[in-house]
Amino acid sequence: MLRPRRRGMASVNAETRDGIVPASGALAKTLDEGPETSGINYRIVALIIACALLMENLDATVLATALPTMAHDFGVRAPQMSIALTSYLLALAVFIPASGFVADRFGSRPVFQAAIALFMAGSIVSAQAPALWVIVAARFVQGIGGAMMLPVGRLVLLRSVAKKDMVNAMSWLIMPALIGPVLGPPLGGYIVTYLDWRWIFYVNLPIGLLGFVLVGRYIANFKEERPHPFDRLGFVLSGVSLGCLLFGFEMTSRPGALALAMSLIVIGAVFGIFYVRHARRHEAPIVDLGLLGRSSA
Repeated sequence: MLRPRRRGMASVNAETRDGIVPASGALAKTLDEGPETSGINYRIVALIIACALLMENLDATVLATALPTMAHDFGVRAPQMSIALTSYLLALAVFIPASGFVADRFGSRPVFQAAIALFMAGSIVSAQAPALWVIVAARFVQGIGGAMMLPVGRLVLLRSVAKKDMVNAMSWLIMPALIGPVLGPPLGGYIVTYLDWRWIFYVNLPIGLLGFVLVGRYIANFKEERPHPFDRLGFVLSGVSLGCLLFGFEMTSRPGALALAMSLIVIGAVFGIFYVRHARRHEAPIVDLGLLGRSSA
């Protein structure tokens, strides 16, 4: 009996099966059915990944309520603090496409743990930041961790859970993570009012430490024996394109920055065109645009 070829993490990262995984790798040429049966601890695996998602959502929503107070402490106007949010999104845009290859190359467990550690390190530096540029750099480091954490976690879930249990597993993943956006604003308001805004970043530490320990105990280490070569040129082209577009559109809301914003948007569009041409010729592009024409039904 013929069985589907087992694919690496980058291949799974490339598909949009069931609308669960964002496209960010090479499109698989064979159908992946996942494991025939789920492990008895697949709910625990889903909850561990949910901890990572909770940490990210909580961090983003809590931070938004503290921006005016942080701006006062740093001696800048409140709109200028938006760059702390933008730097995080920039890191996500640049590094999410590379998450599949990194997991293939080094294994899902160490990459997941390294991502959590990186996110916590960025949180500690953000909490101790003496100036705006420091927190912007620290948020970028957090974004690198976030870019590797959630996509790799979802891929682990796909590898660990049988198709018949996927809906149940996704409910265990999504429902706890939704607590973050609900608790974030009131928690941020409480911290800013009665404590200090720096405690916003310290909230991530106990969640991250718990997740780091549980990942080492329960998360399987999926690793591709022969991963595709890393698409370096595609990584540069897509990173420059997405980064310039993101910063360009963000700069359009700033007075007197329209010329710079339009320049960034044009540069991003040009590099995007170069990437499209590159992706059509490359065997395993870092972002497979062919997924846009694939039906999710």
